Amino acid sequence: MKYRSAFDIIGPVMIGPSSSHTAGAARIGRVARTLFEKQPKKALISLYGSFAKTYKGHGTDLALVAGLLDFDTFDERIPNSLEIAKQLGMEVIFQEETAVPEHPNTVKINLFDEYDHELELIGISIGGGSIEITELNSFKLKLSGERAILVLHNDRFGIISSVTSVLSKHKINIGHMEVSRKEKGNTALMVIEVDEKIEDHVIEEITGLENVTRVIRMVN
Repeated sequence: MKYRSAFDIIGPVMIGPSSSHTAGAARIGRVARTLFEKQPKKALISLYGSFAKTYKGHGTDLALVAGLLDFDTFDERIPNSLEIAKQLGMEVIFQEETAVPEHPNTVKINLFDEYDHELELIGISIGGGSIEITELNSFKLKLSGERAILVLHNDRFGIISSVTSVLSKHKINIGHMEVSRKEKGNTALMVIEVDEKIEDHVIEEITGLENVTRVIRMVN
């Protein structure tokens, strides 16, 4: 196995006993929070495989909620995240699922705000604190949680070229990109992981493109 950095060998700086069950879980929760773009009023957290069996002992429950509160993996408030969430008025419900997932460390998170707007996300913790988001509101994708943008758009000719042209103009290199759609000609989701920081004016330029309906920026 090849390692890209020392991080891949020693794992992340973190609070908790397990990089996959705590650090990875915290990162999944934080990605969900970022994509929801606000603190949820309610979180329904469904745990699968190893997560379902060991989440209390390994602090996976604490880590997931900490991520939803926008705490980083090394935040000293993680052990108290459930109580903090309660104090902030965030309802948290855990469900242990019996279905066999493709990956043992799998979680599905459903977030709701006060108007019952919902986000559904499925994530896996692949070890060493690394994660992958594999589904977002029924869109299949592969998102590592690193520096990236998600572009929700109408499925029309030329939109992918328009977005990548903006990134090229600003000398932003694409490390990974994929597009998912539910059906031809309907809504599609573009996931673009990049090497450079994407400034606000670039986000605004992409948001202003024809047929782009929403842009979400993620940073590592």
